[in-house]
Amino acid sequence: MISKNNILTFGAYHWRILDVKEDTALVITKDIVELRWYYNKFEEITWADCEIRNYLDHEFYNSFSEDEKKNILTVTNENNHNPWFSTEGGNQTIDKIFLLGLDEVCAYFGDSREKLWNKSAQRWQIEDENNCFLQAKYENEFHWWRLRSPGYYSRTSASVSKNGCVYVRGNGVYGKPKDSGGIRPALHLKISGLTF
Repeated sequence: MISKNNILTFGAYHWRILDVKEDTALVITKDIVELRWYYNKFEEITWADCEIRNYLDHEFYNSFSEDEKKNILTVTNENNHNPWFSTEGGNQTIDKIFLLGLDEVCAYFGDSREKLWNKSAQRWQIEDENNCFLQAKYENEFHWWRLRSPGYYSRTSASVSKNGCVYVRGNGVYGKPKDSGGIRPALHLKISGLTF
């Protein structure tokens, strides 16, 4: 049975189910699949034009077989502004494979939405009982990973720390820190007719 938090295998990866609606599941890779810069320059950029989006919608997508591709749904993503710093998220995008946004990561890994929309005393990050669900490994060690949402300004993207804190301030899109950041692709998967 397909249900939230189950792990399934699709293509070459293990995926965690974040949400199920009728015959569609929102899934994210269980682990970080690689390290990659958000963009190829340290300059203002949004998800619509960033390097990771281009990579996921083309090279990563093409790693699936033609039969597997038939089960990957094309979706329209809203790219909301950063609610703490009002950094613009950019235009809507049509994606097959994408990174989660701040609102999605706070909704699907426990529920930290109230803390996202009401900054209160939290200065840079959301740290709560849901952090343990957000931790992800790269090559068997916990590592930070990127979100598609902007951070403090448009040369940063929001992220999740290796300790599972939602880092609303974000990390540089290129060059700093030296580590380019983990990638956990997400997609909407048509599950009817699939065997897991």
